[in-house]
Amino acid sequence: MNPPSPRPEAPGAGHELAWTPIEEEAHRAARVLHPEKHQLPRPARRRIMTVANQKGGVGKTTTAVNLAAGLALSGLKTLVIDLDPQGNASTALNVDHRSGTPSVYETLLGEVSVVEAAAMSEQSPNLLCVPATIDLAGAEIELVSMGSREARLKEALSEEALAELDVDYVFIDCPPSLGLLTVNAMVAAHEVLIPIQCEYYALEGLGQLLSNIDLVQQHLNRELTVSTILLTMYDGRTKLADQVTQEVRNHFGEVVLKTIIPRSVKVSEAPGYGQTVLAYDPGSRGAMCYLDAARELAERGARKDGQ
Repeated sequence: MNPPSPRPEAPGAGHELAWTPIEEEAHRAARVLHPEKHQLPRPARRRIMTVANQKGGVGKTTTAVNLAAGLALSGLKTLVIDLDPQGNASTALNVDHRSGTPSVYETLLGEVSVVEAAAMSEQSPNLLCVPATIDLAGAEIELVSMGSREARLKEALSEEALAELDVDYVFIDCPPSLGLLTVNAMVAAHEVLIPIQCEYYALEGLGQLLSNIDLVQQHLNRELTVSTILLTMYDGRTKLADQVTQEVRNHFGEVVLKTIIPRSVKVSEAPGYGQTVLAYDPGSRGAMCYLDAARELAERGARKDGQ
């Protein structure tokens, strides 16, 4: 978990008191409940991040929408591209994704611009989503016969379109596969964010994902980097969770965020109510950790920009 921030001096105090866990939790809760008082730095360059892991059930969509919500609540304008035919990101952001709604499917086909397809989430005016409808399920087959099939999303996410939306961050939520939709996401992005669950077989299939990223780097997008890894579904009651955490940190080093997302009932429940956990239960541990992760992501990016 993140180390505690320096303790603010108590009014009228003549000496420093020890920082307590309860005080730290209260400080974090205040950041969730009053994010407008804790604005995050804007990146020098718009960040386009693909959230990818072909292994299902790792918290990929949950990570995409909650990081986006955390940044949006802290003053940064954020766009989520729902590239998964299941439409779970659209559900969590409570954005209409019934068949016939302007969506990422029409955007990939060039029939609708990303500006026309983007809908505002009721959870924040800074939070936009290009939804996925059931039509996206057949998109990979249709894309096969199209020219520049790997770059359709990149063409849609043009500098002009994103400037019109005036977004600071773009998160592309990928399907749990390494197909053409995921390749489109990687070609369109600058960075890859990989959620890894703190469970058995956590690294299963990760080698294939990294191999595919390397191929995209070599042939389609030389700018692409694996910039961020986030550990999810951490259960402190198990020794295995600590072993996986240590193994991932040893292997990937500084790319791994210090913040770890705990296994949480509230995080799991939130999409059922058409909400992120930050809207569903802002005082919960899951909400606090996702806000911490969003802050760490933004501050790391700001430090990198300043180098």
